Amino acid sequence: MAIRSSRASTKVARIMLAPALRIWADRLAPTGALIALIVVWEGACRLFAIPSFLLPSPSAIVQAGLEVSAAQWLGHAGATLRVALMGYAAAIAVSIPLAVALVNSRFLSRTLYPILVIVQSTPIVAVAPIIVVTLGASDLPRVVITFLIAFFPIIVSTVTGLKATPEELIELSRSLRAERAREMLHIRLPFAVPYIFSALKISITLSIIGAVVAEFVAAERGLGFFIMFSTSFFKIPQAFAGLAILAALSLALFRLCTLVQRWFVPWSLPKSER
Repeated sequence: MAIRSSRASTKVARIMLAPALRIWADRLAPTGALIALIVVWEGACRLFAIPSFLLPSPSAIVQAGLEVSAAQWLGHAGATLRVALMGYAAAIAVSIPLAVALVNSRFLSRTLYPILVIVQSTPIVAVAPIIVVTLGASDLPRVVITFLIAFFPIIVSTVTGLKATPEELIELSRSLRAERAREMLHIRLPFAVPYIFSALKISITLSIIGAVVAEFVAAERGLGFFIMFSTSFFKIPQAFAGLAILAALSLALFRLCTLVQRWFVPWSLPKSER
């Protein structure tokens, strides 16, 4: 009986520990994969003696990053972040009201939507020099370039979310004689919140890309300028260090957007992410 009891208690303990172990495995899997990638990268660079100007090892990148002062890193990262957030804020301020207008007006949808698709289809790298020549060398052209890259996903996802509202809810609101503005504010927009936040997460990373593209064209500070300056002098490990900071900045902003959604509209998240 004692043996059976101990076996049963062991089995119960395993059953209770399984969900906790699965949760920790899910949380640690990305970190473990990143560490494994870095180890393989470092080992390959050392084993095959790859020159640093072709592919620097992670240790060489860290060393090159430490050679740059913290003040320089903060200055470049701050310049990129400022332009990215300004363009991102402008994209939100324009895209969501414009999406609401496109859903409410069939005429605007037919006339403006094709133009927006054409603007998005135009390679921003080709347009960026023209924007800089037209608007000057201040922050304004860089913000415009960032805006042009970040705004389209927000418009498309918001329009999709607003149109995906169940017809039963729309008919119910109209049967209660609700105004169009109230229908949009209390029914369509809440239903579109998950779509909007999905687009916001995409656009926050695209805004960093837009800021870097703008800095490649015309800038005196910023991580994009730092990477271009480093590669022009064949300081490839230093350029990789700037690239790593850019990736960390994008991940931090993406995480911040996720936290904002979790704090203010947790009901819009899937149950597994709440």
